[in-house]
Amino acid sequence: MAQRMGMMIGLKPEAIAEYKRLHADVWPEILARLKASNITNYSIFLREPENVMFGYWEYVGHDFEADMAAIAADAKTQKWWDICGPMQAALDSRADGEWWASMEQVFYMK
Repeated sequence: MAQRMGMMIGLKPEAIAEYKRLHADVWPEILARLKASNITNYSIFLREPENVMFGYWEYVGHDFEADMAAIAADAKTQKWWDICGPMQAALDSRADGEWWASMEQVFYMK
């Protein structure tokens, strides 16, 4: 069974156009790494003018920490993060060790 996960982060206003451009054509290696790490149905939504993004994915694996470590260890992913990370504005309320702030699911309708 998939674990549905939501997360939020800010996006710097001056980076919106470039962020959208990058995500309109995500590098194939990034997509392959996410799939290999059991991430599926991944979407990112942007709310302007607040410039807050909501990310959603479903995790279908059995060892989330190991799969996330594999993503973090991937050289191409690290390059992607080097480009996208400075465009983002982490929320002050995020937990220690988080970049995107995790969210609690409070409703689901199938």
